[in-house]
Amino acid sequence: MTVGTALRQGAKLLEDAAVAAPRLTAEVLLLHAVREAERSWLYAHPEDELSEIAWIHFGRYLHERLTGAPTQYITGKQEFYGRRFRVTRGVLIPRPETEHVVEAAIEARPMGRVLDVGTGSGAIAVTLRLETGCEVWASDISVKALGVARENARKNGAEVGFVAGDLLEPFADRSFDLVVSNPPYVPLKDREGLQREVKDHEPPEALFAGCDSAGREGMAFYERLIADARRVLRPEGRLVLELGYSSLEGVRAMLEPAWRDARVVEDLAGIPRVIAARLR
Repeated sequence: MTVGTALRQGAKLLEDAAVAAPRLTAEVLLLHAVREAERSWLYAHPEDELSEIAWIHFGRYLHERLTGAPTQYITGKQEFYGRRFRVTRGVLIPRPETEHVVEAAIEARPMGRVLDVGTGSGAIAVTLRLETGCEVWASDISVKALGVARENARKNGAEVGFVAGDLLEPFADRSFDLVVSNPPYVPLKDREGLQREVKDHEPPEALFAGCDSAGREGMAFYERLIADARRVLRPEGRLVLELGYSSLEGVRAMLEPAWRDARVVEDLAGIPRVIAARLR
């Protein structure tokens, strides 16, 4: 089996199964199987024979993808803000949309201490440390996620402090200048409408949120986070949050009257993606 033939057959299998971007996915999986990094290698060596072990790995990766496993979990990596991060099934896969959170945090010109709540893979925390030079801390309730985040910090050369705990509970009053988070915000009722790659493979504790005290679905973490951020932020401290597709108005209401200068950032599709505000 040559490299070119394996690539064509893999892409055809994925296309017949209606997997998104079948050719690109086949390329990524085949590169992972042969332990090469550049796509150009595939097209420079189409007549090379695959080793038996590479063919076995490629077949296994194709099977995993055909059964719904995200490509990032198969390869164990995802790009974010121009850097490579390790991802496992215990952490949410960083999305390009979350880069808007990083950009909003940088625009807030953080000085002093920054906290990333619910850090997951550590993508936000590591990026902010490297882009701003600020002292950055990160928390997560999942010890497994913190292990992945620590590895990503080490591999990217970022000095970040990691703490296990539920949201802001481990932290002292008036201890930070900026709190940033991509919290769980998908309403439980929306679970069945999600892609199988998401609902069947990504950690539910990083995706789904229950109702807040007003009965609004998917808003429970926002309510707790916004309320407790007032305790840990110093005067004039900033809060930057990623938004769910229907959470803007609910979050905006939660920010009244203790917060000011609220600013909403839309993604490339025009969807409100981030809200940033300053503590009064």
